[in-house]
Amino acid sequence: MTTAAQLFVKCLENEGVEYIFGIPGEENIDIMDALLDSSIRFVTTHHEQGAAFMADVYGRLTGRAGVCMSTLGPGATNLITGVADANMDRAPIVAIAGQGATTRLHKESHQILDLVNLFAPITKYSTQIREAEIVPEIVRKAFKVAQTEKPGGAFIDFPENIAELKFSGKPIEVQTAYTSDTPDAKIEQAAKIISAAKYPVILAGNGVVRQGAADALVFSNALSLGTIGLKARDLPWFAFEKADVVICVGYDMVEYHPDMWNPNGDKTIVHIDALPAEVDAHYIVAMGALGDITSSLRGIALKAKPQKSAPFKTVRKAIFDDRSGYASDDGFPVKPQKIVWDLREVLAPEDIAISDVGAHKMWMARMYRAERPNTCIISNGFAAMGIAVPGAIAAKLAYPERKVVAVTGDAGFMMNSQEIETALRMKTPFVVLIWNDAEYGLITWHQLRHFGRPSNISFKNPDFVKYAESFGAKGYRVERTQDLVPTLKKALADDTVVIIDCPVDYSENMKLTERLKKLVSPV
Repeated sequence: MTTAAQLFVKCLENEGVEYIFGIPGEENIDIMDALLDSSIRFVTTHHEQGAAFMADVYGRLTGRAGVCMSTLGPGATNLITGVADANMDRAPIVAIAGQGATTRLHKESHQILDLVNLFAPITKYSTQIREAEIVPEIVRKAFKVAQTEKPGGAFIDFPENIAELKFSGKPIEVQTAYTSDTPDAKIEQAAKIISAAKYPVILAGNGVVRQGAADALVFSNALSLGTIGLKARDLPWFAFEKADVVICVGYDMVEYHPDMWNPNGDKTIVHIDALPAEVDAHYIVAMGALGDITSSLRGIALKAKPQKSAPFKTVRKAIFDDRSGYASDDGFPVKPQKIVWDLREVLAPEDIAISDVGAHKMWMARMYRAERPNTCIISNGFAAMGIAVPGAIAAKLAYPERKVVAVTGDAGFMMNSQEIETALRMKTPFVVLIWNDAEYGLITWHQLRHFGRPSNISFKNPDFVKYAESFGAKGYRVERTQDLVPTLKKALADDTVVIIDCPVDYSENMKLTERLKKLVSPV
């Protein structure tokens, strides 16, 4: 006989869980004790939000559900941002929270909240364990749902008195969900539409990575137009403007809404994914190839006629010229374009950049050249600040052999900077590159665009070098633009947690806005 908590841990082991990110509390002490005899490593964090972000990024990078845990009440509510972020960006995550005894859930009681209903809107599956005997079924279902197309969140509420119960059950065998192949008739139909297109464009979404289909869709091809970094009328937008057929592969509307690239609803859309398309007036599908993305792409490639020319070569050249235009710029503070260029130059193709949310995210999304899948992680659908530092810890745990850089603004860094101690304790060396402007730069950008003046966006930062050293990490400050590359190289070689304070010239934000207004189509 074991306790329900011990059985719960055995079920987690059965799912292949390596890490649980979280904070111990009174209502999860039975699970915490059971973990002492487990192969699972508990990563004690300083805030539950950080724990959820770690699970979020771990799930994105590995395809296996990241796991985070809290106690009840405020501990559980602190998980919400990270869980919602994972769910909206289609990253598999399983969140676990302790709960008060079932004998007090029916009434007003200390720290009691209806957590199942609280997490229901931000997960695919939210439930409470009410009997010890159902532990194996709930755990198996949580992981199955979290990891099945489209991936997302699952939440388990575990009351403390249920965790203590004795039961002699065992975990349920893990069975991987199977995605069927697209019917041949649909492959033929898709190939016919694509072959007849004069100006086809592929819009690849997160489903390509989540379904492991990246090998079937080459990222660093000579025809690639890179990423859609801005919702604004930018260089890649001109390809969509001229396109007659848009081939949406693993596309998710939270990434780039169709009213931006199909405002008149006149594009012929080919939808290639495991699930049917979302209903939207700007996303009327001509045909849907539903099934395994890899087999769909390979089947279509065999049957479709290659284009005789590359109609968007001029767009690609314009994008490259735009990215490389600041490679030699030595203005100080450092321009955003220069920071992105230098960062890309010092990182290998397989190394990982984790971008936080802020003005720097817009520049990273627009200009960072990701040559491999899952090498530039951005909170996109939910766009949650504070993800970079916790995410870098998870990335280093998932891929210890790769270099990892947390790219963050000063505001986003301070939201979860306490996890620097967690990183040092876990021996996960990475670099934190802070774009320092002492304000909420992205909001300033929006305020200037809309009203021509900023409002309540400034704050004062600590000395980031001394702040790093107070944790036992290293800290460097970029004093001139020419020092950025050697500082990055030194930091990456230090084999510890390193914080780089890099002053940024965000006057480039509004310059970009004005430049995009005057942009002429290169097609």
